[in-house]
Amino acid sequence: MNSFISLGIAVIVGIIVGQVTNRFKIPAVAGYIIAGLIIGISGLKIVDSQVLENLSFISDFALGIIAFSIGSELEVSVIKKLGKTIFIIATCEALGAFVLVTAAMFFITKDVPTALILGAVASATAPAATLMVLKEYNAKGPLTSTLLGVVAVDDAICLMIYAIASSIAKVFVKHEEVTMYKILFHPLAEIILSLSLGFVMGVILVFLINKSTKGNELLPYITGIIILNIGISLKFDLSPLLSSMTIGVIVANVSSSSRKVFSTLESFSSPIIAAFFILAGSRLDISLLPHIGFVGLAYLMFRMAGKLFGASIGATISKAPATVKKYIGFGLFSQVGVAVGLAIIVSREFQGTQLGSLVITILLGTTIITELIGPMCTKTAIIKAKEANI
Repeated sequence: MNSFISLGIAVIVGIIVGQVTNRFKIPAVAGYIIAGLIIGISGLKIVDSQVLENLSFISDFALGIIAFSIGSELEVSVIKKLGKTIFIIATCEALGAFVLVTAAMFFITKDVPTALILGAVASATAPAATLMVLKEYNAKGPLTSTLLGVVAVDDAICLMIYAIASSIAKVFVKHEEVTMYKILFHPLAEIILSLSLGFVMGVILVFLINKSTKGNELLPYITGIIILNIGISLKFDLSPLLSSMTIGVIVANVSSSSRKVFSTLESFSSPIIAAFFILAGSRLDISLLPHIGFVGLAYLMFRMAGKLFGASIGATISKAPATVKKYIGFGLFSQVGVAVGLAIIVSREFQGTQLGSLVITILLGTTIITELIGPMCTKTAIIKAKEANI
């Protein structure tokens, strides 16, 4: 069975399972993850490790589309109204997860590097599942706008936290020297260059859109720019999420055809986004669950607590509306995509140590749980806040 056969079966099964879960009032994204578990390495192995490797570009492309779509929500009027709130909540929820998980892991393992790395990884939130649930239920309101902004900037904050934590962890593991370049200038440069790349690509896309004379030229321009941006980002170790989001922000605020641009991409992207979640579910190995043990359970619980309390504290400090303060944390549980990426980075940076394998096991094990309950929590939050149109 080649990669095309596997992918075709995966998408068809995923859509069917997504429709079934919808009948039980469960978001389609959870159905896609379940479908992936059924046909992936934990189930029938129709999608195995080799297929996942061959189709890894689909995940990169899907994340680029997702980040681009998030940028569409960050118009100047929204940023002016919610800018301070978004950055305060994002900082507090990321730091909340980092502090609680780091403290819990140190208490359990008595190992500083393990505590720091797991704490840093816990700060990350993947925007994909959250965005898909919000779109599925056509959510509108202050909670939705704030949530989109928070998951958009979370990536940059996580980069900073991980850079500092990993630099300190390396002192204990490899006896490397902590330098200002490693813990401050390097991550800052990565963020600034990612945003700059996105700005340039966004300007080019707006120019191409304005010069476009045929309707059927629009989609090739959009997808071409997103793919080119992802390629450049990966080539130079920049953040495809940040740069793709910036393209979306530029288009949303500069192009007079922005609504047409985003609606055109949305009509094209649904099978790619579905494939992303199905492949993510296929990657998850249920056999890891017994191995994560008490450390994995503590990581999961303290990360969720950190996100909830941190986001609530941030909403209180920024004087956000009551619904935002009450429910914002429930949309921040998802880690798929980001978790896999960070696990790969950790295994590379701490190669030859037990830390890399421990982080991968805990991340992939707990991701199975967060990806099933995360969409449900997001759905519950927007319904309670009366922002879901169902």
